[in-house]
Amino acid sequence: METIGIRTSTIGIIPIELNPMYLLSRLSDSDRYLPIIMRMPVARQCEWLSVRLLVQEMLGVGKDIHYHSNGKPYLTGCPYHIGISHTKTHAVIIINPLQDVSIDIEMITPRVKNIRDRIMNDVELGGVLLPRDVTYPLLHWSGKETICKYLGLPGLDFREHITITPFFPLKGIWSCFQAFETRTDDRGSELFVHYYVSDIYVLTAIV
Repeated sequence: METIGIRTSTIGIIPIELNPMYLLSRLSDSDRYLPIIMRMPVARQCEWLSVRLLVQEMLGVGKDIHYHSNGKPYLTGCPYHIGISHTKTHAVIIINPLQDVSIDIEMITPRVKNIRDRIMNDVELGGVLLPRDVTYPLLHWSGKETICKYLGLPGLDFREHITITPFFPLKGIWSCFQAFETRTDDRGSELFVHYYVSDIYVLTAIV
């Protein structure tokens, strides 16, 4: 497990172990979790258990994860705010004792270029700095996912309600970009999204 501290938030990321029984053996609530995961496909078992292992490792104790009606996760009997995301290969969570947070992780894949026009609006496309770089539209996709999770509002449209200010994507170091959302404020409410680009994934978070 790798942990990163940004301001008052802590991010944890872990490769998803493909052996659910091994993951289960590391969890303090393994007996209670076993009948729950038996109803899931193996891949889903690994994702589900990896997220709970992250929570246990980061808080020092296992906590149940529940979801509000708008899809936002929360921890039972715990004051920490939490955000959760995963791909087929990695699980990631963000926790903060003081304020709401959100996070998203996406695998780097060439197919993102094919949906760039559905992710980015005309303003963003007009400011493309690296038109052949798949990382740039992928960060827009992930960043807007993070903003949607953070706001937790129905009817958010990536192109209509969220605009990301043009930026030059950095790799291998944490950085951030500016965004504006007009779903709650017609004048545009400012948000800052932190991001990290690795060789295989991009990670975005509101901390």
